[in-house]
Amino acid sequence: MRLADYIKDKIIYLVLYVFLIISVLFFLFMYRVPTTLIISIITVMAIFIVTVILVDYYRKKSFFQNFNDTLDSLDEKYLITEMVDSPSFIEGKIFYESLYEIDKSMHEEIDVYKKSVNDFKEYIEMWIHEVKLPIASTTLILHNNKEDAPKKIKDQINRIENYVEEVLYFVRSDNAEKDYIIKHCNLEDIINPVIRRNKDSLLLKKIFLEIEDLNHVVLTDSKWMGFIINQIISNSIKYSKENPKIKIEAKAIDDEVVLEIEDNGIGINEKDINKVFNKSFTGENGRKISSSTGMGLYLVKKLCDKLGHKVKVESQVGEFTKISICFSNNEYYSCVR
Repeated sequence: MRLADYIKDKIIYLVLYVFLIISVLFFLFMYRVPTTLIISIITVMAIFIVTVILVDYYRKKSFFQNFNDTLDSLDEKYLITEMVDSPSFIEGKIFYESLYEIDKSMHEEIDVYKKSVNDFKEYIEMWIHEVKLPIASTTLILHNNKEDAPKKIKDQINRIENYVEEVLYFVRSDNAEKDYIIKHCNLEDIINPVIRRNKDSLLLKKIFLEIEDLNHVVLTDSKWMGFIINQIISNSIKYSKENPKIKIEAKAIDDEVVLEIEDNGIGINEKDINKVFNKSFTGENGRKISSSTGMGLYLVKKLCDKLGHKVKVESQVGEFTKISICFSNNEYYSCVR
């Protein structure tokens, strides 16, 4: 900070100081104060004013010079507030505190970004491990089960498609609102393609499928809801047991439509029921059956929230698991149950 720049910035104060000196001179002459005393008073005032200006200038120059030198020497410039001391003058304190808050906010944003990147890396690692399983299974089927190969290969390919679709929707889920269109859709038109998609897996595992009254119109996005329903049905297939059965039913309750997808699979432990929508959570029973990524129901919950639908789960170990999705008929999708 140059002295000339500082003086230019303080020009209004210098004008006021000059006006003050002139006013004092005027009153001194009015009261016929001796000339030697007038000179002494004006000299003292001038020295005082110059001293105040120079002290203020060098105090601020010292801080900003140190600030700029430290900033130039730093590779990670966002650490500047940790490397310089808070100044003693009020403008500097305001500047320093504002910079500290900005820096703090940036650190928080960076932490959120880092967490998001780390979560995505962890998910991709799990996803790669999971998607390798059906690929390896397909290779073994081709070598060992030539007669049943077509059905089994289709089942493995369907699993791969589900995993690929899962990671795609995971990437899109943070900005889902840019990709969906809410409109009136018939549940039957959404669910039937999902069933056809999983037909080979349902036949291979001999799962009895019961469908009741899907002819209901709801406000949703058909593509995103198709993915959500596919995740639920895929889970029902994956965690099935002997004499497997999946029941899909829609009910009109007051001003809402509730879609229920229930299976008689291995179920979920009571202690895990409140965690099934958590990211990467598989639960005790989930770990016994498959090395699942634990992202399916997490995405179901996240996308339902984005679409304005309420989702809940009921289950009993060894008996059943039922996922319910509530569609409100009003535009705000308020679903109070």
